[in-house]
Amino acid sequence: MAAKGLLRFLVALLLLVGCLGRPIPPSPSPSSAPPKTVDGITAIYNFGDSISDTGNFIREGAVGMMERTGGLPYGSAIGGPTGRCSDGYLMIDFLAKDLGLPLLSPYLDKGADFTHGVNFAVTGATALDTATLAKMGVNMAHTNSSLGVQLQRFKDFMASTTKSSSEMREKLASSLVMVGEIGGNDYNYAFATNRPQANNSGLYNIGHMLTGAVESLVLVPQVVNSITSAAKEVLDMGATRVVIPGNFPLGCVPSYLSAVNEQDKASYDGNGCLIGLNLFAQMHNVLLQQGIRELRQMYPSATIAYADYFTAYVQMLRGASKMGFDAASAFKACCGAGGGAYNVDVDRMCGATGTTVCARPEEYLSWDGVHLTQHGYKVMTELLYHRGLASPAPVKFPRQ
Repeated sequence: MAAKGLLRFLVALLLLVGCLGRPIPPSPSPSSAPPKTVDGITAIYNFGDSISDTGNFIREGAVGMMERTGGLPYGSAIGGPTGRCSDGYLMIDFLAKDLGLPLLSPYLDKGADFTHGVNFAVTGATALDTATLAKMGVNMAHTNSSLGVQLQRFKDFMASTTKSSSEMREKLASSLVMVGEIGGNDYNYAFATNRPQANNSGLYNIGHMLTGAVESLVLVPQVVNSITSAAKEVLDMGATRVVIPGNFPLGCVPSYLSAVNEQDKASYDGNGCLIGLNLFAQMHNVLLQQGIRELRQMYPSATIAYADYFTAYVQMLRGASKMGFDAASAFKACCGAGGGAYNVDVDRMCGATGTTVCARPEEYLSWDGVHLTQHGYKVMTELLYHRGLASPAPVKFPRQ
């Protein structure tokens, strides 16, 4: 029984690898009107993975287990697919709108206007570089665009668009820099590398899976250090407002819940989430917050905010009805297959033959069992940047 439960746990962790794209759809056209900025922010620079990728990964030409995200029904709420892993806009989009800025174009869209920021996030990206992961026997990365690669692209961009370090610092002083969310894929690739082998004995597979579990735990301090080190570099370059998000409550995500399919009620908390997976996510978050406190001591004049994705997601579950969601569908994927409590079938992810899309995506929290709906991301943006869950507040919005 223990081995079976662990196997389910490992399968669940593989699902956050991210969404992979195929064709290159156009980016949504930003408004031609001059932006009316908020609190002096004139640009956003974003690092991350599928939670905030607006089209870089599909421009890398990669395909994979979720290649259908390059087509409908992804993007159905905004006129078609763009490389965003949702039915519509993401948190980074809503934040840009709230700041009066155009939507961030992906860095690899070379024809884009980057006057008001750049999105460096890539679906499947890791906090650690592929060489470091390979030394630990982790070789499952779907992209080489790790946080370090994204950071170098940022440096190259800043160097090419400014004439001096003082000009760069002046530019960054009026910018918001988002360092993440990133790091979840590092853990998932460790589990994937050590997934069970069909032709091996049960004892061999148990040992193999335990190796993956241990490797994931060992990775946490390194992942956190990579994130805080990247934040330190942008602060050294002149950034004065930096947001560093934590991890989601993995035990509340439909794909994980479906794959684990734990029958023991004691494994769940009062919100209906798996306790073990949430403890793992919180271990990452606790270490990350400690790193952020150290950065604040080193850069007392900068605002370094922790964006509490964990609490924001849990609050949406608890207040689903008040926030416009169908409480009965809080753990269901809008787009998927299999029905049941979660509507997730790992062999038939959103867009595959046999999958269906719910009639009212705006009432669902989860879009495809892994990523949120446009409405889910909109509510999270509100909770984080207007209701205090990104603290201290990186932007002072005018009172409505």
